[in-house]
Amino acid sequence: MAKNLTQEEIDAFKARLCAVAERRFAEGGVASVSMRQLAEELGCSPMTPYRYFKDKDDILAAVRTAAFDRFAATLEAAGASVAEPRERARAVGEAYLAFAFAQPNAYRLMFDMTQPDDDRYPDLERAGSRARRTMSAHLETMAQRGLIHGDPQVLSYVIWASIHGLVMLRLAGKLPGDPDFRAIHAEMLRLLAAGMRAPMPAASLEAGNEAGHETVSEPVPTSMPKPIRQQRKRSSR
Repeated sequence: MAKNLTQEEIDAFKARLCAVAERRFAEGGVASVSMRQLAEELGCSPMTPYRYFKDKDDILAAVRTAAFDRFAATLEAAGASVAEPRERARAVGEAYLAFAFAQPNAYRLMFDMTQPDDDRYPDLERAGSRARRTMSAHLETMAQRGLIHGDPQVLSYVIWASIHGLVMLRLAGKLPGDPDFRAIHAEMLRLLAAGMRAPMPAASLEAGNEAGHETVSEPVPTSMPKPIRQQRKRSSR
């Protein structure tokens, strides 16, 4: 007779299943993963995962939801550690990089994979929206205070595309050793900051030049826009 599991045991099993699925999905894509493979690695009956998940798309949605929530929590904690908007942007940007390199499988599943019928997964939509709010809030604040100029929504795409592209190149091992990642990252932020920096009034600029002051680039927040609907690695039931 099958043992009745406690809720704690059920939650522990689901967490183990999602951890295995996260690695397998990231390594081989959704098409290469089956419910039977997941069960074999967990050492359970092939039917056991079906007790808690409808199919592997359901598992993928749960894995991506958890990843987005971890990502958002990491960035929220970084943003809460400082009050000044430019320093907050710097802290959040560093937290973005730290998460990407500490949890590369989760990062890939969040940003290098989409699922059809997103409305089937309200928790995934909620988690993704939470992460987007965490990223875009800094641009809105900086624009309102006159620290940057331009449409914050457009800027969010520009910044996120730049940061994400650099992160993915490093994860794929495509960056040279010289210059190193940090040198490329710093130069990219300098160029982005120069392009977004709010223009100074002519009188203030002339006064600064006469006083021998140099223009300083502002820190740029890494920003994540709403997911682009073009699909790359699609899940299949």
